[in-house]
Amino acid sequence: MTLSLTLACLWAVLANLAAMIPSSDNHWTRAYVLIGLGIPLVGFVTYQNGPWIGLVILVGGMSVLRWPLVYFARWGKRVISGPEGG
Repeated sequence: MTLSLTLACLWAVLANLAAMIPSSDNHWTRAYVLIGLGIPLVGFVTYQNGPWIGLVILVGGMSVLRWPLVYFARWGKRVISGPEGG
């Protein structure tokens, strides 16, 4: 297993451990840290293992961080549709 895949597995374990610890801000601070670590990690995995493995790691990270992704999609929809909503 390459270094990048080992780090991606470590990131997944860290994300699951962070989710188990209670938080007063609904885990948003931890999500920001995980996103900040995960984006370069996906690039590193893609560089070392190719685009298909990078895509698998990206989808795995998106499944772990699904709520920030949902809020980002809602924000993007609001920006595209405009202030009147139509």
